[in-house]
Amino acid sequence: MVVKKKNKGKDKRIKKKIIDEEDEENGEVEDGESEEEIENNINNVEESVKKLQDILNDESDIVVKVEIKTSKPISALKKGDNIKVDDEELKVDAHYVLIDHGNTKEMTIELFNPKTDKEYQLRYFSDQVETSIEFYELEEILYVKKKISRIEW
Repeated sequence: MVVKKKNKGKDKRIKKKIIDEEDEENGEVEDGESEEEIENNINNVEESVKKLQDILNDESDIVVKVEIKTSKPISALKKGDNIKVDDEELKVDAHYVLIDHGNTKEMTIELFNPKTDKEYQLRYFSDQVETSIEFYELEEILYVKKKISRIEW
């Protein structure tokens, strides 16, 4: 009798090992998902991450250079001056240093549309205005970057 119990235990272990080997051959993993399903899930997650990175880095659209037409230096803009952004007339509310980086300053011009009361920001670096100018619109409590093609003052 003792010998049979040992054999039964060995038989169970052997059967379990055979079942495990069959599962591996079929590409099944312990949680029931096949390798193909796991691969598809990984690909879906990677695509989602890529889309989010594109949105965060704003690389989802082609970069368009902003056409700038000036009547005076940008540093001379002050409260009450008019700025036209893509044919929309805006008024300057404030012009100040956002961050002083030492050799350059990150500047902000706060704008508003007197007709709609929407608020905007024009941000740029003092030493590279043409290449660094960015336009933001206030949505709820955050400024969201917007694409523009033309700006004049």
